Amino acid sequence: MGLRLLACLFHLPTAVIYGSLSLFVSILHNVFLLYYVDTFVSVYKIDKLSFWIGETVFLIWNSLNDPLFGWLSDRVFLSTQQAGAEISSPEVVLKRLRALSHNGPLFAISFLAFWVAWAHPGLQFLLCLCIAIGSLSVFMSYAVWNKEDFFSFRIFCVLLALCSIVGFTLSTQLLRQRFQADGKAKWDQESTLKELYIEKHSVPQEKRITLAEYLQQLSRHRNFLWFVCMNLIQVFHCHFNSNFFPLFLEHLLSDQISVSTGSFLLGVSYIAPHLNNLYFLSLCRRCGVYAVVRGLFFLKLALSVVMLLAGPDQVYLLCIFIASNRVFTEGTCKLLNLVVTDLVDEDLVLNRRKQAASALLFGMVALVTKPGQTFAPLIGTWLLCAYTGYDIFQRNPLNNVVSAQPKLESAAALEPTLRQGCFYLLVFVPITCALLQLLSWSQFSLHGKRLQMVKAQRQSLTQGQAPDIKTI
Repeated sequence: MGLRLLACLFHLPTAVIYGSLSLFVSILHNVFLLYYVDTFVSVYKIDKLSFWIGETVFLIWNSLNDPLFGWLSDRVFLSTQQAGAEISSPEVVLKRLRALSHNGPLFAISFLAFWVAWAHPGLQFLLCLCIAIGSLSVFMSYAVWNKEDFFSFRIFCVLLALCSIVGFTLSTQLLRQRFQADGKAKWDQESTLKELYIEKHSVPQEKRITLAEYLQQLSRHRNFLWFVCMNLIQVFHCHFNSNFFPLFLEHLLSDQISVSTGSFLLGVSYIAPHLNNLYFLSLCRRCGVYAVVRGLFFLKLALSVVMLLAGPDQVYLLCIFIASNRVFTEGTCKLLNLVVTDLVDEDLVLNRRKQAASALLFGMVALVTKPGQTFAPLIGTWLLCAYTGYDIFQRNPLNNVVSAQPKLESAAALEPTLRQGCFYLLVFVPITCALLQLLSWSQFSLHGKRLQMVKAQRQSLTQGQAPDIKTI
């Protein structure tokens, strides 16, 4: 039985194995996004100052680590000419797979550091955020989540981490073996071609550009600048939805729906974006990514306005809106990677690079947009406190709401104020985000004829780099 299972694993399609890496990241990342704020605030009782310090340090580190590793990975590709040394695609892939095979299990182990109190809450919060940053995991997590009895949730997180460690190890080993086998013939062919170069040593060698020069090139890349402005808002909105989903369920729907319904809404909001993307990708082929993303922004704006006009008492509409708001927001986030690949091509054409610096450009996008992850909980908690007086960092946060109102009113009478505040937060954040995104997206010109021109030039540049062969 075990041999059959291994045989099946070795014959899995490469796309399935590669996709499994995303699964093993997602089963941890989704649970982390959903519960880390509530865990440190409600279970570990972190104070406001420590929370803000931790998020600020995380903002800096989270923004810098992607471009740093991208620079270390892709700096060899930035020169337009480099005599002699050609780096093949399989070699690049194998280098990154080796890194994943080591860092993937470490990522899973670092995930466990969130769920056990092992230091002062402020110090633990800071260290855990800087070490680590599966939708089915979200379904199950809601069933075991309990602030009063945390043991079951800890066991659940240990099982998730073990699953992710085993998955990362197997997937990266299988992919490395496959690329080594498939790449051997290509490497042999390339070594033969290198012997047939005409005037091999006469190719001028240009100096590799520095990071400062690369940043200067990027500052002149107009579409990159407009894209990161839009994507910063998108990252903020995605993480805002994840961080405040439990709060919205508790104060807007907890007395209206059952626990199983809440679990269903939570799970659907994480699974549906993946299913939606199957349709969105086919739509992108027909209409283009630019038009689909713009349509999703208009849809987000329209749904939010309808929900605002309907009010917080329409329970079924509220359930649909809370789930769909997250579904379409996450779906948009996943489509934006396609836009980054187009920007990689435009960067290669504009600067006539020897090879596309994809990891570095993805890292530079992260440098500008990752702060949205930190702004989401900070701005969300500030807005809620400013509007309602509800401070999640207080041991009895409702007392602040009571003290801010006339003494004759009871806490029960003031609950609608908190509920109304959560509702306004729920609808006005997407309205504001959609308007700002539509403004910045209207300035993005890498679509239609310009995108076709860039793709054609990219292809011609690639073909132009083919080596001349001696006449035999």
